[in-house]
Amino acid sequence: QVQLVESGGGLVQAGGSLRLSCAASGSISSINAMGWSRQAPGKQRELVAAITSGGRTNYADSVKGRFTISRDNAKNTVYLQMNSLKPEDTAVYYCAANIGMLATRDYWGQGTQVTVSS
Repeated sequence: QVQLVESGGGLVQAGGSLRLSCAASGSISSINAMGWSRQAPGKQRELVAAITSGGRTNYADSVKGRFTISRDNAKNTVYLQMNSLKPEDTAVYYCAANIGMLATRDYWGQGTQVTVSS
């Protein structure tokens, strides 16, 4: 069984910063891509940022230049550094990981709330 546990969410004022972490544990053969998505009330879940096992990254246009995704493969952990936060960044943030070698599967964390006040 694989678990993804997120941490680092909270309440911050507009313009502030937060750093989210997500650690994978359990029966892990190989972690491929990892990423962060978010879901605001009444909206669909959207991909925020993703990173491949080789370190290639991609971002949603709305967060480019403000958010940075990174990973520590030795710790099976992915991070999301969020700077210059805006009220519209308020959402539940979920991490995800694609795990496996010949057969892969996506795993999701339980989510962490990020609230940005104006």
